[in-house]
Amino acid sequence: MTQTRYAFIKAQWHADIVDQALKGFCELIPAAQVDVFDVPGAFEMPLLARDLASTGQYAAVAAAAFVVDGGIYRHDFVAQAVVDGLMRASLDSGVPVLSVSLTPHHYQETDHHNAIYQAHFVEKGREAARAACAIGKARAAIAA
Repeated sequence: MTQTRYAFIKAQWHADIVDQALKGFCELIPAAQVDVFDVPGAFEMPLLARDLASTGQYAAVAAAAFVVDGGIYRHDFVAQAVVDGLMRASLDSGVPVLSVSLTPHHYQETDHHNAIYQAHFVEKGREAARAACAIGKARAAIAA
């Protein structure tokens, strides 16, 4: 059976920016087909993505986060661990798990930067929706 539901995970750090990815995703995939899950931060996304993908209820799982250098840790290490975890969740479950995670090198919490990244996340959400549909079609063609 072909699934028509999608899971969308949102990290709550910088939610005003990250939430825009869901907006873009739902421009192409109807919101009624999307189950939304919030997690505290990016690091929590791979585990939930694996669990959601493993249910067999979703055509794809998208996970969105904004990982910035807060001066306390090396954000690139966190971002790499998250992307690796999401890929592993996809490969282990056989369900596409898509990353909408951005790691800017020069982010400042200003109105100007926030507006730039909010708009960028809308587009990244659209890209994730396109990817979810494309990989679904490709896998269906292989199975046929």
